[in-house]
Parts: sequence; C-alpha cells; structure tokens
Amino acid sequence: MQTVLISGGGTAGPVLAHWLRRRGFAPTVVERAPGPRPGGQAVDIRGVALDVVERMGLLEQVRDVRTRMRGMSVLAPDGRELHRSTESTFSSGRLDNDDVELLREDLVRIVYEHTRADVEYVFGDSVTALDEHGEGVRADFAHGPSRSFDLVIGADGLHSAVRRLVFGPEERFAHPLGSGLAVFGADNFLGLRDWQLWLRDGEEGFGILPVRGNTELRIAFGFRSAPRPPGHRGDGSLQRYVAGRLASMRWEGARLSEAARRATDFYGDAMAQIRMEHWSRGRVALLGDAGYCPSPLSGQGTSLALTGAYVLADCLARTPGDHRTAYARYEQRMRPYVALNQSLATENPTGPASEESVARAKNALTLDG
Repeated sequence: MQTVLISGGGTAGPVLAHWLRRRGFAPTVVERAPGPRPGGQAVDIRGVALDVVERMGLLEQVRDVRTRMRGMSVLAPDGRELHRSTESTFSSGRLDNDDVELLREDLVRIVYEHTRADVEYVFGDSVTALDEHGEGVRADFAHGPSRSFDLVIGADGLHSAVRRLVFGPEERFAHPLGSGLAVFGADNFLGLRDWQLWLRDGEEGFGILPVRGNTELRIAFGFRSAPRPPGHRGDGSLQRYVAGRLASMRWEGARLSEAARRATDFYGDAMAQIRMEHWSRGRVALLGDAGYCPSPLSGQGTSLALTGAYVLADCLARTPGDHRTAYARYEQRMRPYVALNQSLATENPTGPASEESVARAKNALTLDG
C-alpha cells in the first residue's frame, strides 16, 4: 500500500485523501492549524465539481447548508440603491442554476467529518524539509518526527510550503492581479435577510452576505494592492489597514471598520494567480491553489480544488507504482480546464466574468477522461 503525505487540510487535501483511500492508498494529511480552519468567505461548487461531490456521497449535505439568497442590491458610495436583482448575485451567479454556494468552513467541516475515520490527520504541524531518495521522500516536520512516504502532494494553498521547498521561491510563480481581498465575519448589524449588498467607491468596494440563518454577516472588502497588501501576513497590520480604509467610506464606514478591527476570523491577502510550467517534480506534485490558484476573482478556486483532487487520485490509481506517468496524465487532463477557469479572473477587470464564459469554464473537463 503506497503512502502519500498531503500537506494542507483545507478542501483539496482532504478530498484527495478520500479518493486515495478508496483506491487503496494510505494518505496522511498534515495541517498547521490546530484543527479544521473556521472562517472564510462563501465559495461556489460548480459544474463538474458538483459531480465530484455527488460521487463522494456528500451532495445532499452540501445542499443542506447552502446559502439561500433572494437577490442583491448594488449601492452607490453614499448608500443609495442603484440596482437590484432577484435573478442573480455577484457571488454565485444565477439563482436558478444548479451551482451550490456555501461557506468555506462548512465545506471543510463536511469533508473532514466524512474522512476522519479512514484518513490519518496530523494537526498543528507543517512540513519543513523534503528529501527525495530512491524509494520515497523523507519529510521533516516543525514538531513531529521525520517520516518517509512514497509520494508527497502539496495542497497547501497560494503560499505553499511544498512548492517553495521543491520548486523554488513563490515569486517565480505568483502573478499579482493588482488588488487585495479581506474577508471577515460580524454580527448582522444591518438586519439583512437573505439579501446581499455590493458597493464600489473608486478602486475599493465590498460585498456583504448574511449567513447562519441571517444571524451573521460575511464581509468581503476589495482594495487596490501594489502588488501585495501592506504589512506581513499574520502580524495584524493588514487588519488595521483594512479597518482604516473602511473607516473612510461614506456608507456604514464606521461600523464596517469597527467590525474589521474586532474580527477574530480576519483573512486578507493579495489577489494572485499561480502559473507553472509543471506541477510535479520527482515524487512530489501540487494540487489546487498550490499549483494553479485562479484567485477568488475567478469564483472557481473551490471547484478547481475538488476536481483536481479527483483527477489526481484517478491518475495515480490507473498507473499504480508509476507516479511519473500518473502526474503527466494529471497535468494533461487538468491544464485546459485550469486555463479556462484562470481566465475568468481577468476577463472583466471591473466585475464578474460573463455567464457564457463561466458556463464554458466550469464544465471544461470530463471526470472519466
């Protein structure tokens, strides 16, 4: 039984672990957080990715916790309503399609609970070194003892440690898109009921979604970035910066700023795509945002993660013991799909991509190819 170390316990890693376990592999997921990560924005499962979730037996669970928006309002900088729609929203597209929008933390929880009995999870640790030898890869960890695995998969996000250790510095592969995004939660101080608000003021703006039965809000604040948000991730400076920018906005700026300042689930980063000529080297391969992050501007990051996990596991199972052929097939099957979905982030710099482009991109792959 081949052993596989998967770095990253978000979406891509545990989904890959599920499919590998079903195909006779022994996966281990290592995640630096102390448990499944809470927080995050609403994410979309679209097109072929819905087939992946259905094949996992989780589609009904996912649909049960979907957001249930009635529509949205687009506001002027002073709060006047400019436009409203009961047919679509910026976050999820048309409300009458089969796509599923849900909170990231709900998807992470569902997949973790589905896999925890059969998959080894190591929380509170991270990979610090990888040394490939003839029959496997030795992995060193920040806290636990070194271990050897047959294969290693980096599913550890935009700032992947596995990618840095094996392929080189992030700067070689990250392509900033000129903007930043911050996401945080707050009490529903606006009294929204299944209704989104979107506001743009110059080069900054936000979207606000009620969640958890309209008891909470998820606030996504977009801003210009050159090329990364100021400050270092994790030191609090970005959170203070966002709170300051929100304070200068005309509509509800003071309350939004206070919510950002108090948020315990604050996340912020530059919007960037990862573009690489190859997603594998030796016994190591990259999955999801680590190898081909499309950025949240595409609306397809979660779908790429789900689909990539299925395809990678399928390729490894079809050529047991031959990881080189498996990785080559993985890239061959995924690259056209990735390219179309990455293009969604840059199609329309001032708004979401066209419905036609989204429809084409989200189905540009056959799972059984």
